[in-house]
Amino acid sequence: MGKGGGCVPSKSKASKQDAPLSSSQRSISTHGQSPRNSNSSSIPQRKLRIFIVFYSMYRHVESLARKIKKGVDGVEGAEGVLYRVPETLTPEALEQMKAPPKDDSIPVMSVEQLVEADGLLFGFPTRYGCMAAQMKAFFDSSGALWREQKLAGVPAGFFVSTGTQGGGQETSAWTAITQLAHHGMLYVPIGYTFGAGMFETDSIRGGSPYGAGVFSGDGTREPSETEVALAEHQGKYMALTVKRFVHPYSSTSKSKYN
Repeated sequence: MGKGGGCVPSKSKASKQDAPLSSSQRSISTHGQSPRNSNSSSIPQRKLRIFIVFYSMYRHVESLARKIKKGVDGVEGAEGVLYRVPETLTPEALEQMKAPPKDDSIPVMSVEQLVEADGLLFGFPTRYGCMAAQMKAFFDSSGALWREQKLAGVPAGFFVSTGTQGGGQETSAWTAITQLAHHGMLYVPIGYTFGAGMFETDSIRGGSPYGAGVFSGDGTREPSETEVALAEHQGKYMALTVKRFVHPYSSTSKSKYN
């Protein structure tokens, strides 16, 4: 957070109970349960949950989020869960901006729920090369989690939407990495695991080694087939990456990403 007295919690507030868990102690159990002991093989395993947390004004980011969920759900033992962050603009402002109504079937997330995820993918439109204010406000409200490092060791990544080719497909992710670093999360870019699709130059395509992306243009452009496929790939890639953390020596850890 870096506010006030800096990023070090006050010693007067520190206690043994408040000490952050090490990566080996992090729980992958269902919400409300105690961290699972590595020797407790009798506890039934649940699906790994990848939370896809996004802000979308004109539904371009939302369309990518849905495809990312499809990619996550296609991996055995994993499920994608969609959440949107709270809106900060008034209904009157959104109406003037001709923003379509939000899909009520996707719940609004509170920062406290982040600790329930095994992996996180954050999606947002760019604003001058950075994340939109709505997503930044969401991160800014996560101070309690930061103070106790509740998200340390959690794999996380980004996907974005920009209006133009030079509008921030890469810089939006670069500038967002600081949020993960302060929380101790593990940034997971997709690299060039998408294969030949990353090298196509015959048509306009959003996305980069940092994550999936879409060009929205004036707001009317729909995601291309390649952009949609890249988003689905990112979901699969993240799910397989999380599985490698949980089951590093299983056969799933040898699965190909593309």
